Amino acid sequence: MTAIENRHDFVFLFDVQDGNPNGDPDAGNLPRIDPEDGRGLVTDVCLKRKVRNFVLAFKENAPPHGIFILEKAVLNDAIDRARDSRTEGGGGATSVEEARQWMCNQYYDVRTFGAVMSTGKNAGQVLGPVQLTFGRSQDRIVPAEHSITRMAVATQREAEAQGGDNRTMGRKATIPYGLYRSHGFVNVPPARNTGFSEDDLALFWTALKGMFDLDRSAARGLMAARKLIVFKHESPLGNAPAHKLFERVNVERTATDRPPRSFSDYKVTVDEGGLPQGVTVLDLL
Repeated sequence: MTAIENRHDFVFLFDVQDGNPNGDPDAGNLPRIDPEDGRGLVTDVCLKRKVRNFVLAFKENAPPHGIFILEKAVLNDAIDRARDSRTEGGGGATSVEEARQWMCNQYYDVRTFGAVMSTGKNAGQVLGPVQLTFGRSQDRIVPAEHSITRMAVATQREAEAQGGDNRTMGRKATIPYGLYRSHGFVNVPPARNTGFSEDDLALFWTALKGMFDLDRSAARGLMAARKLIVFKHESPLGNAPAHKLFERVNVERTATDRPPRSFSDYKVTVDEGGLPQGVTVLDLL
């Protein structure tokens, strides 16, 4: 596969209504929050998981679009297969470098996000060309916990203790609304090492735009991708600093007399005047 030749930096906006976009297991699965300013957080790991799940469904886990970090997977099994791949063909065991390349060729997420593959027979490490920051909400969020009732119990002992009432009480955490902003980077030098191609990049954009539609659950409420603004560089190493380009994307509240409750409460603008030479803005969503 021919690797990409252009650096890309991007801004990704997504929102959630009456849901929990990313629970914190250290806080009773409450929505993640910045304790200093009250803004909501969604980890990069959470976003990458959704991309992986989209590609898994879209490409059915078939090489070269397999997924290495599968839910409930035993990673060393895949690593061992990489080291033994030549043995299966009748030759000797592969080297670490050959195994690393085999993993890149087989698995989309290794090619895209990188991986540490030294926990088994050692297939080396890969720095991924695509990296994401945490998503951070534009405004502070107010998590709420709701009592919920299941009209059933799990065991006969529970039924007897309730005298046949058979109810199970639970808790559900949500936020009324939050618009989150994440930044991302697609760098050429790591892409050359992994073989991350233009087709891989197109699939990544497709995954970002569609991953929430394949990730529905009662806990997450209504989540949607709202904007994907990409800065494409002519140069493989880039024509401008990423942070300067990100500053050109402005998100402001249009309704300030009440808490935000929908994407229409915000206005997104991109300052395209006087762009650095060699940088093009792509509005992909």
